[in-house]
Amino acid sequence: RDVVVWLGWRRSCLRLEKSSEMRLAAFVAGPSAVTLTGTAAVSRRQLLHDARFGSCRCLSFCGRECRNRFGAMAGRKKTQIIVRMCALSSASPAAETPVAVERKKGDSGKKAEKTSKKTKNNKEGGGKGGGAAGELAITSQKEDYSQWYLDVIASAALAEQSPVKGCAVIRPHGYAIWELLQREIDDRLKARGVQNAYFPLLIPQSFLSKEAEHVDGFAKECAVVTHHRLRAAPANEPNTVVKMEPDPDAELEEPLVIRPTSETIIWHMFGRWIQSYRDLPLVVNQWANVMRWEMRTRPFLRSAEFLWQEGHTAHADEQEAKDYAREMAVVYSEVCEKVLAVPTVIGEKSPSERFAGAENTFCIEALMPNGWALQAGTAHFLGQNFAKAFDVTYSAENGARELVWASSWGVSTRLLGGLIMTHSDDTGLVLPPTVAPVQVVVIPIAAKSDEAKAVVNPVIDRVVAELRAVGVRVKVDDREKVRPGAKFFEWERKGVPLRIEIGPRDVARDVILAKHRVPLLTQDKIELSLTDEAGSVADAVAKELDSLQDALLSAAK
Repeated sequence: RDVVVWLGWRRSCLRLEKSSEMRLAAFVAGPSAVTLTGTAAVSRRQLLHDARFGSCRCLSFCGRECRNRFGAMAGRKKTQIIVRMCALSSASPAAETPVAVERKKGDSGKKAEKTSKKTKNNKEGGGKGGGAAGELAITSQKEDYSQWYLDVIASAALAEQSPVKGCAVIRPHGYAIWELLQREIDDRLKARGVQNAYFPLLIPQSFLSKEAEHVDGFAKECAVVTHHRLRAAPANEPNTVVKMEPDPDAELEEPLVIRPTSETIIWHMFGRWIQSYRDLPLVVNQWANVMRWEMRTRPFLRSAEFLWQEGHTAHADEQEAKDYAREMAVVYSEVCEKVLAVPTVIGEKSPSERFAGAENTFCIEALMPNGWALQAGTAHFLGQNFAKAFDVTYSAENGARELVWASSWGVSTRLLGGLIMTHSDDTGLVLPPTVAPVQVVVIPIAAKSDEAKAVVNPVIDRVVAELRAVGVRVKVDDREKVRPGAKFFEWERKGVPLRIEIGPRDVARDVILAKHRVPLLTQDKIELSLTDEAGSVADAVAKELDSLQDALLSAAK
């Protein structure tokens, strides 16, 4: 069979070699007689593309120094690269078979023998305990920015595509970031007296027809529910797979639209709740998912389904409603800068770019490193358009019936996309401490023996207790079957801001080592003293995290 062997990195390309001086031995079959000739080089993006779509035989690897166990050159030390192979047979898919690659003495390209050592983009990712993170290369930003963005999301396990186009699965690490951001926004809203509520996912189709501009803006993106149950489709042949179809007898009297936004259903309810000037202003917020059937999707930035926060207000005074919308744009800008460390510019949309049904749209724009301008949040002055459409009036102090004035405002998981693009690098995700689910990861070094554990573990317990006491989110990675280098690689790709290394030699000197995820403040490891005279480790770590948050914002500007 043809075999492509992943030997290591070479700048922006993977170095792939087919060499007659390599001999392959299958684990099961024993010494094999497969001979390869020629050399090849291919971009990381192409290799990953081929692996995903089944045209590449190299699916994953691990590399390690070991002794020969395959009958040839017994007892001689060499580099062994384990490759999971998949033959592309036209008859039937072959089962994956691990093979070992043995390099003879005198082979050219000795750098290939060091595949288990660090390189820029895959350091410590392969090898024993390297895990899946080491198997996914990250395209450089300069080579292909769009692919780099997708690779960072995949390598950090933030999100993954589902069977439905544009509807991503937000994985636990990605959702934890969203929860922290959600909490920051929610606290600011509640400080302004905003109350949370929830409105239905399904909206009568007739509601969208009540506001002409609004329906025109969303008509092409609406997903519509027309039936309320399925049935088994009649089978043309016996013993065939049962297929489901909408039951013709279960067609809805009125189709229901899966919310693209909630103005219509909310203003229907406002008409019930608002009777007098004493009921104003009315301010509610909703955390929910929405559906907009986008044709060209990209994780977090543009999705068919996404999570967001949408606020809606009703006021007796026009200027009050307009000012509220402007103030919310300022709140969003503050969240971006103080929480996400993403600088923004506040402005007003042109008439052609306004939200459907709005009289004024105020927005915050963030400039990405590649020159893209990202609309990070919007706030709209809706005038009396929705009040007229849904007949929402109130009794003024003079007894007259008046239409209310409205605003709406929102941000979504698009902020996570802006966060990723603003700070991340070719190694992987970079997170500001404020939204990092794990702010500090503690990794024991050379602490496998009982004697070493007796020295290191009490220090780990003390450091972790101090950090948690001051509110630092800390994780101890004490997996014994994973090398420290592989742990470093994994947590760097997940964007953990600070790494603490605790080993017996450093403990003997009354210090522990800390390393920043990004070299904005220093490229060197920092020594943190364990002595009482130097102050607590927690204070020093908190100071480092605060400095890193400020440094990320400064770098983004």
